[in-house]
Amino acid sequence: MTQSIHAFILGAVQGLTAFLPVSSWSHLIVVPWLLHWNNTFLNSLTFQVALQLGSVIALIGFYWKEWHTLIKEFILGLLERRISDNFQRRLVWYVVIATIPGSLLGYLFERQVKEVLRNPLNVGVALIVFGIVLYFADRRARSNTRNYGQVGLKDSVAVGTAQALALVPGVSRSGITMTAALFLGLDRETSAHFSFLLALPILLGASVLKLPRLVHHFPASEVAPFLWGIAGSALVSYVVIGVLLQYLKKHSFVPFVWYRVLFGSFLIFMYLTRWTR
Repeated sequence: MTQSIHAFILGAVQGLTAFLPVSSWSHLIVVPWLLHWNNTFLNSLTFQVALQLGSVIALIGFYWKEWHTLIKEFILGLLERRISDNFQRRLVWYVVIATIPGSLLGYLFERQVKEVLRNPLNVGVALIVFGIVLYFADRRARSNTRNYGQVGLKDSVAVGTAQALALVPGVSRSGITMTAALFLGLDRETSAHFSFLLALPILLGASVLKLPRLVHHFPASEVAPFLWGIAGSALVSYVVIGVLLQYLKKHSFVPFVWYRVLFGSFLIFMYLTRWTR
């Protein structure tokens, strides 16, 4: 029972941080360490894939109607050979284009990058540096007027390229895509909406690629923690997506900038004082 509770809590941590610009991966590493949860399964790649799957489920549920419309328009566009005169048909291609850089680099280099840069010092530095970049992007957003209907090919290429930087632990996939979108002149709510839209294909693709490994290594005795972790991730992710979109209609990213700086400083302090060694 204790392991299931821990799994649900880690799922909630994944859900809370996956779509906020604060880096979910670093929190999933730090929280068990701070709480002294020395559980091999909860710290395994198998369980992390399960938590990511929970976030994918939340994205599908939250954007079900929009994805249904986009897929329908995509198919009609292919059948009618008419794409350019319909924003939703163009948007599907924008999402595909934006997904390519991150997917390709993730497939080739994800393991190598995380193995080299996963220590608290590097993660802390990335949190702070890209938090400061988000701050300047957010300042620019005060005068941003471009909305969701004005997303274009240039935006998809730039945001998709930026998304590839999320391979670096501490950068945050949602954080870097929102930052890029803000610099491109999209308003805050649109930046988050576009970021979430781009998240589904790349997270779903990563989950599907890792699913065979998950099933192969999944111990039968861990069914309950597995399901509790997915549930926690899916439920909290769904709530966070809606809350953040509402929040950004009237507020800025500054609180997240401060959080990144403080959390990053904490990780650097941990490393320099040898707390994690």
